Amino acid sequence: MNGAGARELRSVVSTVWPLLQATAAATLAWLIAKHGLGHKDPFFAPIAAVVALNTSLGERGLNALRLVEGVIVGIVAGELTLVAVGRDAGSLALAVFAAMTVARALGGARIVIAQAAVGAILIVALGDAEAGPQRLIDALIGAGVALGFSQILFSPEPVALVRRAASDVLQQLAEGVELTARALEHDDPELGERAMSSLRDLHPRMVELRRVTHASRRVVRHSVAWRSRTVPVVRENENVGQLDLLGGSCLMLARAAMVTSPAERRWLAPGVRVLAAAMTELAADPGDRATRQRAADHALDLARRMAGHDARSRSPLAAAIAIVRIVATDVMVFAGVDPAQAADVVREGTGELSVPDPPPLPPSPLRPRRRRRP
Repeated sequence: MNGAGARELRSVVSTVWPLLQATAAATLAWLIAKHGLGHKDPFFAPIAAVVALNTSLGERGLNALRLVEGVIVGIVAGELTLVAVGRDAGSLALAVFAAMTVARALGGARIVIAQAAVGAILIVALGDAEAGPQRLIDALIGAGVALGFSQILFSPEPVALVRRAASDVLQQLAEGVELTARALEHDDPELGERAMSSLRDLHPRMVELRRVTHASRRVVRHSVAWRSRTVPVVRENENVGQLDLLGGSCLMLARAAMVTSPAERRWLAPGVRVLAAAMTELAADPGDRATRQRAADHALDLARRMAGHDARSRSPLAAAIAIVRIVATDVMVFAGVDPAQAADVVREGTGELSVPDPPPLPPSPLRPRRRRRP
């Protein structure tokens, strides 16, 4: 299977697999409540399981705990309202407001507030105070099944989680830099604007990357399966932190390169394309050492070639060359090179780079163990 086919397969699996997990969890929760505990209508157990798992990988365990917290608050508020006030529109409003207020005071997570309101509504609307304990047990069953799925059976591997988010960022960076190269080749300001727009629009993916890095740390703290991955997760999170700087330097490159003269743009274009190719290759397999080494070598070679050009001091071309070298250095650092070493070899024009081995991933059917290249 070629690289594009493998990526497409992984994309399909990453979409369908969580849905299959939620379906299995809902079914199991219903079976436990119905046949294990003899509940007549255990609809809340499968609902709780699905709601708990219906969030991003790395946050499902926390989601399950928040769901239980919200349900408890809602049931208590509903039960107290029924006993104290009775069952009417005013008591429903009072129970819902009280439940949401308490949930907000406990931290204010959206799922806690929503589940508190739902729990209070169910208790008051059905008018059955005895249903509260059963609803709570069903919620505990659903959340417990969700925790088993998210923290033990199907806990996401945290390093792979971070690399997928980093790959999305790198792919958009590569596309923006490639558009910049085409704009320089064809002297096309409209393409240049598209390139800068693409690079400016990187913010949502960077936000997602930051969310994933936080989630990966939570996974290694709370998942039994991945406690041993603390050090690799720390290393990988430190590495992807470089993407913030790389994104900023790529945007500066697009802006600086487009204010040079037409002849200078054509001269810059091949070097900019080298950077785009390096980032595209890194996006396809950010955890492969050979890929990182090639990207670092190409970036270093480009930085040295750019340094040999005799550009007039303080000219637009000199500024563009300086930024190309900054982008090349950022690529090297993302590949795993120590920042001080990368800066030294670029500045001095001598020496070679050796990229360290990135944290390995456990083998899986979709990610077979790699053979080391000679």
